Amino acid sequence: MEWKARAKQLKLDIPAIFIAMHKKETPLQAKIMGGVIVAYALSPIDIIPDFIPVLGLLDELILLPVLVAVMIKMIPEEMMDRYRVEAEGLWADKKPQRWYYAIPVVLFWLLLVGLVWLLFRIAT
Repeated sequence: MEWKARAKQLKLDIPAIFIAMHKKETPLQAKIMGGVIVAYALSPIDIIPDFIPVLGLLDELILLPVLVAVMIKMIPEEMMDRYRVEAEGLWADKKPQRWYYAIPVVLFWLLLVGLVWLLFRIAT
């Protein structure tokens, strides 16, 4: 698939995943993976900050599509097709800005900083 077509598909898959998370028939492991994906996609904070040249874009270019592909494999195809139809135009104006989607990423960075601080204290 051409990269432009894949990028367009990703724009549809993310809201479809959001819809899938709220459906009763979606498998639990897919819901958990979907929560991680949607939170990360909507979070204003990235694991690798965007201001870092080249590396800052890798999470959006590699990590997010890989996570989406993994979740899509967890959901039966006919269900995912229904979610994609529902997702068309769902967020046409703009993606929602929800601060609480940043919580997992902030916790990750706090944990990382805490571990570095602890290792530094032990070393000195």
